[in-house]
Amino acid sequence: MRNNNTDKSYSSELASSLLTLTLILVLIYVTQSVLLPVIFSALISISLYPLARLFERMQLGKAISAILAIIIAIVVILGLSWFIIYESIFIGKNASAISNKVLLLLENGQKWVETTFAVGRAEIMEKLREQTSKTIANAGSMLSITFGSIGNILASAALVPLLSFFMLYYRDFFREFFFKAFKSSPQHKVNEVLNKIYYVVQSYLVGLIKVMGIVAVLNTIGLMVLGIDYAWFFGSLASLLMLLPYIGITIGSILPALFALAVKDNAWYAVGIIIWFQVVQFLEGNIITPNIIGSKVSINPLMAVISILLSGMLFGLAGLIIALPLIATLKVIFDANQNMKAIGFLIGEPEKEHLKRNSTQELLMKWGIVKVPKNNKNIKMDVYCQVDKEANKMTDTDINYQKVNKSEEINDNAPLQNKES
Repeated sequence: MRNNNTDKSYSSELASSLLTLTLILVLIYVTQSVLLPVIFSALISISLYPLARLFERMQLGKAISAILAIIIAIVVILGLSWFIIYESIFIGKNASAISNKVLLLLENGQKWVETTFAVGRAEIMEKLREQTSKTIANAGSMLSITFGSIGNILASAALVPLLSFFMLYYRDFFREFFFKAFKSSPQHKVNEVLNKIYYVVQSYLVGLIKVMGIVAVLNTIGLMVLGIDYAWFFGSLASLLMLLPYIGITIGSILPALFALAVKDNAWYAVGIIIWFQVVQFLEGNIITPNIIGSKVSINPLMAVISILLSGMLFGLAGLIIALPLIATLKVIFDANQNMKAIGFLIGEPEKEHLKRNSTQELLMKWGIVKVPKNNKNIKMDVYCQVDKEANKMTDTDINYQKVNKSEEINDNAPLQNKES
């Protein structure tokens, strides 16, 4: 009876936790326009905290330190934006030559379609006119959506630095709020969870910046070897797109590949660019990122992809950027909650014992489904004796033996104490 009551209590607590989590997700979806700047501000303030602490150690006030950290971040972001815009304008100076090359490629493509699919030029032009008319018909709504998005981006760009400043300046005030909000929990545990959230997010953000720098260098080296102009621009732009996990480098390879098609006489340059960028992505995913970020952000790839998809549904393109820090934060919270530990375990990386060849047998023994082998081991022996009958004695003896461990499944109909033994 006690076990049944315990199971019911755990099930009800788990159900209430999942219901609460669902309601929080609904609230996040409804208030996403307000939450997005807040989430970005929290991530930026966490990444700038070491810099603000450095200024505070230089005997500067907390407010001045936070302002200086924000200013440095703004300067870095504006510098990257200026680099991208300047290089884009510089590339645009050769737009006439590039456009002529693109028109030639389109002309060759049109001829290939005509010869391969037996479609006349008139039919192709008619299809193009239909698509053009549809595009013009939808232009009004597209422009309104675009300008609305630009307005939201500009509003967030002005709001994020202000929110980041207050999060840095009031950080101890917010920490005490959590102490008051979770009075029923041990305060040292609340403090430990807050520190762990900071450590995980900080490790991810700083590690991501390092990985982006290494990837930018690798991309640029590959483009230089292939003889592609503006290698630094294309290599750095592709590395910045790593803010979109798993797909950033792939998207970043499209632009230099198209540029190579436009300026080079051989299409193999574009193929070489795509192949090299995929090699860099393989190195990043299997060598660079695991060694820099490592187990500091322990999320298994399957749950990372699912979290990216869900975050993209909730927040759109911005959700792809904030997905991994959010899921890492949730894992820390779930690990600290007794009712949600199973979900935290599911988000984390598997242990080595889960990936071994005989992991199923060990797992069943661990949870008492299969009995552990007994200490008295069975021994299988093969004895070979050669006897000299005249001398009436053994001349040669050969003994082979093998230890045999047997596990047996516990009968489901057996009493409960047998299962727990």
